[in-house]
Amino acid sequence: MPTPNLLVVTNTSHWNLPLESVEVISARQYLSPDTVQQYPGARVFNLCRSYAYQSLGYYVSLLAEARGHRAIPSVGTLRDFRSQAIARSLGDEIDETIQNTLKKEDKAEFTLEIFFGQTLDRAHAQLGTQLYRLFPSPLLRAQFARQKRWTLVSVAPLSLSQLPEAERDRIAEFAQSYFKKRHQSKLPKQRFLFDLAILVNPADPAPPSDEKAIQNFTEAAREVGFFVETITKADADRITEFDALFIRETTGVDHHTYRLSRLAHAEGLVVMDDPWSILRSANKIYLAESMARAKLPVPATSILTRDDLSEKRLQRVQLPCVLKIPDASFSRGVRKVDSREELRAELEAMLKESELILAQEFAPSEYDWRIGVLDHKPLFACKYYMAAGHWQVYNWKAEKQEHRAGKHETLHVEFAPQQVVETACRAAQLIGDGLYGVDLKQVGNRIMVIEVNDNPNVETGIEDAALGMELYRRVARSFRRRIEQARA
Repeated sequence: MPTPNLLVVTNTSHWNLPLESVEVISARQYLSPDTVQQYPGARVFNLCRSYAYQSLGYYVSLLAEARGHRAIPSVGTLRDFRSQAIARSLGDEIDETIQNTLKKEDKAEFTLEIFFGQTLDRAHAQLGTQLYRLFPSPLLRAQFARQKRWTLVSVAPLSLSQLPEAERDRIAEFAQSYFKKRHQSKLPKQRFLFDLAILVNPADPAPPSDEKAIQNFTEAAREVGFFVETITKADADRITEFDALFIRETTGVDHHTYRLSRLAHAEGLVVMDDPWSILRSANKIYLAESMARAKLPVPATSILTRDDLSEKRLQRVQLPCVLKIPDASFSRGVRKVDSREELRAELEAMLKESELILAQEFAPSEYDWRIGVLDHKPLFACKYYMAAGHWQVYNWKAEKQEHRAGKHETLHVEFAPQQVVETACRAAQLIGDGLYGVDLKQVGNRIMVIEVNDNPNVETGIEDAALGMELYRRVARSFRRRIEQARA
């Protein structure tokens, strides 16, 4: 049985565009208590005349969320419509697109209307798509003003009466395309309880999960009641079709993965990793401060700025040391220095990329521990050995691909040192309750946390070598449990 698509309008006689796979009902009909039983798990597209506080349109979106239905626009989006400050702030996220799209406009003001995620002028298509992703709503009007640069001033919903008569046929095509994408035409024979989107990037040179691992996640999720679809960033406008989002591409704060995580969370999806986990674990300065406050064992650490380039201050830095750009990943943006001359040169270069640089004591070891943590509990334990002839797990400068990473060894968590596992779980708690990979060093009897990674690698034959399919099932069960808890 497909998930019902409901188009809710103030008066059904006002909707005269033909649609397939969508049922058009009135707001008062939707607000009837009988609707809950009649349309389980519905997707509600709210096109009421007004979304003002305590209006029919407002209550359609509000009760949709209370009933476990997916409302577009959500109550959160309705709040965003009322705030010019939010419009300006979110406009900053797509500033480059705004400037590029409107650079040829010669007036001081510009209005853009978006119909079911599309624009009448193809030159404005990219801007329209990005605005829809920030303010998910079928019909939108965005106002821009220019002084020195174009600024997004406001975004508001359009009513049916505001649709241009001359373009009704094209808008009908937009609507048909919009709702067709939201109809599961390839529904499996069995009925699934929830929908899970797995975000991947086919062009990612070092994805956190290989193709086989994605297949395993898909199989495990289906076992526990999920319809699963792999998506890419191009599918961002479809995110409200799903109940949960699992990010399996390399994340970053100034990146579409963070924006999509944020959008999904705002729309009520269960997200792994959530935007806070991405923000917190992406920045090594935040991690260093958090772990110091929690009194977790870490290498001797200091935070360096331009003021530390003086000879006197450089003398305070213990050598050899490792310099890190705060938001670098996969061992990139990390430099080992052995002398004062190297320290100054590397620090000057790295300060061009970041105002703060982390300096950590160099603690050589044969391997690093990676403890996978899910829901505050250990999931897997791996030893990542250093790349051949190198001091890191990854050697990105290696000429041959096979020399870029060291060998690995996976253990059941009960066979890993108890202190390593317990320390990893404590460190992960500083970030959240999602899926993390905690890197630690063990030098003699000394245990040190290096960092906590959101979106950790889960690859076939490596992280899953001990648990096999059970690893994927635990992640799937976590998603289901989170959805059920949220709805309860």
